[in-house]
Amino acid sequence: MTEDPLTEEACREQLIPLGQSPRSRRDLFLRKMLWIGVWLVFLSAPVHDLVSGNHTTGATVAGWLGLAVFVGVYLTLVFRDMGSPAPPRRVGALIVVLGVLATLLSLTLGAPWLALYCYVSVACGATLPLRAACWAIPGTAGVLLLVGLSVGEQHALDLLILVILIGFAMTGVVQLVRTTIELRKARATVAQLAANEERLRLARDLHDLLGHSLSLITLKSELAGRMLPDHPDKAAQQVADIEQVSRQALVDVREAVTGYRRPRLAAELAGAQVALTAAGVTAQVPAEPDLDGVPEDGESALAWALREAVTNVVRHSGAGRCTVELLGRQTLDGPVLELSVEDDGSGGSGKGPGNGLTGLTERLEKVGGTLEAGRVRHGFRLVARVPTATGVDVVSGA
Repeated sequence: MTEDPLTEEACREQLIPLGQSPRSRRDLFLRKMLWIGVWLVFLSAPVHDLVSGNHTTGATVAGWLGLAVFVGVYLTLVFRDMGSPAPPRRVGALIVVLGVLATLLSLTLGAPWLALYCYVSVACGATLPLRAACWAIPGTAGVLLLVGLSVGEQHALDLLILVILIGFAMTGVVQLVRTTIELRKARATVAQLAANEERLRLARDLHDLLGHSLSLITLKSELAGRMLPDHPDKAAQQVADIEQVSRQALVDVREAVTGYRRPRLAAELAGAQVALTAAGVTAQVPAEPDLDGVPEDGESALAWALREAVTNVVRHSGAGRCTVELLGRQTLDGPVLELSVEDDGSGGSGKGPGNGLTGLTERLEKVGGTLEAGRVRHGFRLVARVPTATGVDVVSGA
């Protein structure tokens, strides 16, 4: 016999979803009632004393009124201020009111009313800061003993350990609640940081991809425009190249958006040769290197660095010559693969590092690499390094 799935779903909706943040005020109320209501069992002693007929009618009525006021103050205090910061003066005043009521009712109606000190201890543990609760709970136990000397010493001794234990148990519950709240906030912060990091990654990828591709398209468009009147065949070839670059840029952007793109250094070397030649820059670019021992992340970071460097040479430097080198070096921190891009241009007109160099620095730092960029004697030089597992022999482009 199978249960109705709608009934199961309704039961699940009615359960208190422990471990999750409250979804409504009703959910929060039920949770607090779960933790607070369990202590109402200690009201059995005062209630039994009132219904047993041991007191006069006036004393019984006064006892019911006093008990109602005590429970109302207790629930108001604990429901509003359990696990949340509250004005210390108001909390302290309400706890004093609870203590005074417990003392008056115990001295007036007898030993069974000493159980009210359990609620005073719970209120101290649930609403006071930890340091204050560590003093208030033993203080409550001390008052219990003093009152017990007058109305029932043995009864007070029986309640002494319980009053101390439940008070400190509530401090543990409150600390757990506060820790859970902090963990939820930390988890939300981590999720937000992860989303920001993903946005930065996408921004870097799109900047590097579109900057390079659009620069190449612009150059080839200018060449086609100059060739069109006198050399239509060559202009048509440039237009065909523009179409090919545009299609590849579209593919790269789609792959970057999905997060699976890993640019290869060999492909970027070939693309650098084409871009520099199309821009009229004399290029010295190495052949496909041996990348054994170079992690994929490190190769990808170098490929991005090469693309950004070549894009800057083509767009900003006004250079006539560019040299690309790949060298394996041994440093104090271990073997590294070094990419060097040097040109004889001006290095651009910016006063500080642009978005491209900032993004490259972040990429290289993630794989343990470094980036150096700046003017040299006869131009501008960019050097990117990534660690390698073993020494790598690489052919220099110089």
